[in-house]
Amino acid sequence: MRNRYPAVVAILIVVVAFLAVMDLLCGGAGFGAPGQVIFTKLRLPRMLISLLAGASLALAGLQMQTIFRNPLADPHIMGVSAGAGAGAAVATLLIGTSLPGLFSGLTVVSAAFIGALLTSALVVIVASRMRNATTLLIFGVMLGFVFCALTAILEYSANAESLKVFYSWSAGSFISGGYQGIAIISCALLAGLVLALFNNRHLDVALFGEEYSSMAGVSPSRTRNISMIGSCLMAGAVTAFCGPLGFVGIVAPHIARAVAGTSVHIKTIPVTLLTGAGLSLSADILSQVFGRPLPVGSTMAIIGIPIIIYILLKR
Repeated sequence: MRNRYPAVVAILIVVVAFLAVMDLLCGGAGFGAPGQVIFTKLRLPRMLISLLAGASLALAGLQMQTIFRNPLADPHIMGVSAGAGAGAAVATLLIGTSLPGLFSGLTVVSAAFIGALLTSALVVIVASRMRNATTLLIFGVMLGFVFCALTAILEYSANAESLKVFYSWSAGSFISGGYQGIAIISCALLAGLVLALFNNRHLDVALFGEEYSSMAGVSPSRTRNISMIGSCLMAGAVTAFCGPLGFVGIVAPHIARAVAGTSVHIKTIPVTLLTGAGLSLSADILSQVFGRPLPVGSTMAIIGIPIIIYILLKR
């Protein structure tokens, strides 16, 4: 294991670097004068956001699967994405498209981020009061249903132009965040990573269940709260700028544990970050290879669903 792990990390770094270069090369414009502007204003930010978003969702998914001991848990299961979607729906479907283009786009992102943050705060407050992880999981699922119902009501009463703006956000994309999105997602990822590393030994104990954690002198609620704060922060930032992206948070941790050959978090965290980044970059590349760019949410599903089915069949 000691000989295998450094090689795994090195290979993953090379793969992610290769995918990043490939992602930069994807697109219709060349590298002339106009193409150079497109590269710095579009391709480079898109690639960086793709990398950061994949790493963030993967790290959040790793912690969710640990604290809930559920192989299919991911950031969206706690309703964070649905909360962001409700915020974006309020901004686009109630305010409409009367605002100027740039300001309208910023309004959608801001409203989605506020929705994600409010949902995250609610989940963290509830997590601090609930001792049972299963109950918290059910609460998150129900919260997601409530926000989805609210969004559906708003969609029903919206006009065609507003629906088009909202559906564009909800389809998923890495091109709308720009350097502002890079900065915010980077800060969220850094905060989430620090919390995960600080909590890594407690997460190892949490793999054996809450009863064992209590016997070992580790507070299950404290471990869960720290993980929830970091995971919700990362998922909220990504969802606000990129839309409700799924599958990376579920798939990446499974691949990371398999290739690393261990479930010890101090080793799986770096591998999970690289795996999530690689999956996200792959989805972005796939979305760009056709004549018209495809929604990233759809290409992530194309990559993620077969892997999830394989995981379920293997279990």
